Amino acid sequence: MEQIDRYMKRYGLDGVLPLAVRPQLKLVRYATGEAICTQGAKAEQLHFLVSGKIRVAHTSAAGKRLVLSFKYPLDLIGDIEYVRRTPFLNTVEAVTPVEMIVVRFEDLARHAKDDVTWLHYLLEGITKKFEMKSQSMSFNLFYPVDVRLASYLLSMTPEETRLGSTVGELTDIADLIGTSYRHVNRTLKRFVEQGLIERDRRSIAIVDRAGLIAVTGESIYE
Repeated sequence: MEQIDRYMKRYGLDGVLPLAVRPQLKLVRYATGEAICTQGAKAEQLHFLVSGKIRVAHTSAAGKRLVLSFKYPLDLIGDIEYVRRTPFLNTVEAVTPVEMIVVRFEDLARHAKDDVTWLHYLLEGITKKFEMKSQSMSFNLFYPVDVRLASYLLSMTPEETRLGSTVGELTDIADLIGTSYRHVNRTLKRFVEQGLIERDRRSIAIVDRAGLIAVTGESIYE
């Protein structure tokens, strides 16, 4: 419980979750590539992402997978499913080693269904998700691929200067910014020629951050 308490204080959850819920909390670890929840599966737990990076993806009826977003702490998985009592809407996977604080829906319903602070937190989080989704869709519609890609590279490297460049990772990027793998590949080659990045088969290194910001016009994808 000590690690849970540290995470609770770090992210302000100690002021959100009722005291009666806290003994029911569990810290769960996921390895890179491990599924955290699967689209269509029964949703029974709420997950607070407190460490690591996750990928949220949706699979269409035709079997095509679309990456919707990448998430970092603090983020909540299962909030919409908790409110609506539906199966998981998307598949969530660990991109890096991940730690999550997990609580069962039934424990929340028993101890927190009438707690105003918790309900306000839940509503605010869901509202923010829809707001960010709207902004993302508008960004993909209104800006050209070079701006979207430069913005993505900047948003994914706030501290590190390097990110993955495998076929799978570039396909994820293409899905996320609403274009094709080939278009992403061509744009990256142009960025290399312009001296903005360096690239090999496995990674992309940011060389000229100011140059990428100039491409985006400070319209940073989140």
